[in-house]
Amino acid sequence: MHAQFPTIYVDADACPVKDEVVRVAERHGLPVVFVANGGLRPSRDPMVRNVVVSGKFDAADDWIVENARPNDIAVTADVPLAARLVPAGVHVLGPTGRPFTPDTIGMAVAMRNLGQHLRETGESKGYNASFSPRDRSAFLGALDQAVRRAKKAAED
Repeated sequence: MHAQFPTIYVDADACPVKDEVVRVAERHGLPVVFVANGGLRPSRDPMVRNVVVSGKFDAADDWIVENARPNDIAVTADVPLAARLVPAGVHVLGPTGRPFTPDTIGMAVAMRNLGQHLRETGESKGYNASFSPRDRSAFLGALDQAVRRAKKAAED
C-alpha cells in the first residue's frame, strides 16, 4: 500500500518564506496550501492552493488545524498554532527554520507567554529581530530535512 505524501500548510498572512516553501515543495513533488485572511498572489502551479478564510480572529489557524493530518508539514511563526499542531503529529517549522517538536513546544509556549506578559507590563518593547538571509538559508535547510523525514515516514 502506498501512503499519501505529506502536504505543506503555510500560515501565510505574514510569512516571509513563501517562495522558499514552493521551491522545496516543487523539488519534492509535494502540494502546498497557503492559508490567509487575504492578499494571496494567485499561482499557476497546480500543486499550490490558496485558501482565503474569513477575517475572524484565528480563522487561518483553525482551518490549518482542521485540515492538517499527522505527518503533514506546517510553516508558522505563531507559537499557539504550533502548540495545536505538534500533538497532532504535524511537523512544524518557524520561518527561521526553528522546529517546534514535542520536546520544544512547551518551552516555546512559556517563552511566548513570558514575552507577552513583559510587553503588556511595559518591561519590554517587544521588538522582533529583522528577518535575515541567514534565517532564510536556515529555513531552506530545515524545510528540506522536514520534508525528507515526512516522506520517509509516509513510505514506512
